[in-house]
Amino acid sequence: MLSKMASSPPDTSKTIKIERYNSYLRRVNSTKLLINASSKVLFRATLLIALALIFYFVLHYPPLSDAPSSFHLHTTRRNFLSSALYGPHAGGPSWEKQVRHSSTPRRPNGMSVLVTGAAGFVGSHCSLALKKRGDGVLGLDNFNDYYDPSLKRARQALLLKHQVFIVEGDLNDAPLLTKLFDVVPFTHILHLAAQAGVRYAMQNPQSYVKSNIAGFVNLLEVAKAVNPQPAIVWASSSSVYGLNTENPFSESQRTDQPASLYAATKKAGEEIAHTYNHIYGLSLTGLRFFTVYGPWGRPDMAYFFFTKDILQGKAIDVYRTQDGEEVARDFTYIDDIVKGCVGALDTAEKSTGSGGKKRRPAQLRIYNLGNKSPVPVGKLVSILEGLLSTKAKKHVIKMPRNGDVPYTHANVSLAFRDFGYKPTTDLSTGLRKFVKWYVNYYGIQSKVRKETSAGGNNNDHPEESN
Repeated sequence: MLSKMASSPPDTSKTIKIERYNSYLRRVNSTKLLINASSKVLFRATLLIALALIFYFVLHYPPLSDAPSSFHLHTTRRNFLSSALYGPHAGGPSWEKQVRHSSTPRRPNGMSVLVTGAAGFVGSHCSLALKKRGDGVLGLDNFNDYYDPSLKRARQALLLKHQVFIVEGDLNDAPLLTKLFDVVPFTHILHLAAQAGVRYAMQNPQSYVKSNIAGFVNLLEVAKAVNPQPAIVWASSSSVYGLNTENPFSESQRTDQPASLYAATKKAGEEIAHTYNHIYGLSLTGLRFFTVYGPWGRPDMAYFFFTKDILQGKAIDVYRTQDGEEVARDFTYIDDIVKGCVGALDTAEKSTGSGGKKRRPAQLRIYNLGNKSPVPVGKLVSILEGLLSTKAKKHVIKMPRNGDVPYTHANVSLAFRDFGYKPTTDLSTGLRKFVKWYVNYYGIQSKVRKETSAGGNNNDHPEESN
């Protein structure tokens, strides 16, 4: 019995079970590791694909809508792209060559001017006028979609034909502004970029703060730090007079009762200009524009959309005051405004700061640029009816409380005294030039007087649309 027990093989069933269990655990752990590794790889790949798709759509597709709701998102997107393409670590030799070439004056003692808002209405006209007399001009514009960007692109193409290069970027892009001043020692800045329009402020108030206040401060911050500091001429607005009842409007009158957020941001700009002049010695000249009109104008202005609606047979709203009086504006033709801007630049004294510190008092000025002749809006409509040979369908209503003021009238004696500003274009003459440009630009010939459109297509020159 003992011998049988001694010769029987040992029981290995427990060992086999343990080894099988350990093998199972190893397979489970290996599977978990593989799953974890695969998940990480899949997550990273998905993230990279998503980023690539986002960047592709940002580069190649416009916003889904041109409505005001898309404006802020579209501008933010452009700021990102501007920093990526034109920031201090990019741009490249070819880009810098374009910037320098456009900014170099061609006449003795010519200015080198950075024009912000150069693809805009006033900016494009001023840029061309400065370039044609031999000054160096570099444009800056963010091409936002407050109104049809294709009109801004057409202005850009026109300026490029005259060797004016526009950098696409935003005022709030500090690295871009710093890069521009690193490349070019600008002698002057003509700051015309702004969020315009009184009524739109009720829909998108933040865009006014971002552009008219934050953007202006950002520009001044860069300008104060460069050496030498540039002299700055910038666009304020007749809207700052707000609820003022004294006529005509003079620079010495109160401007502390704005009727709209747009007016408030422009008034804030005037106070900000005073501060940077006082602390940093920047030479600053503010220009209060009065209802500028003319060829290549803004589609959101009454004369522009009245023309469009009259030609299309649509009704137009003609406002009267709450008291039933006619609304009147001091309509100022674009060529007169350009002469005022150039005159202000020519008489601007040098800034007095260095290294961000004021060395001595610097020039600080504010001027009205208007036409001195208020015209009722009803008269504007009558002139357009004659030029378009079409009767307007007028809808006369009381002016809504949306920030508009009933009457503007500029006293321009101060601008005349200091740089010879003297407007010469009456409303009938200016509207005739505008209508001829309009029908040529949009290819409209029917129903318009032959004498209005005679003379061929003059789209090549904003100031030759007459």
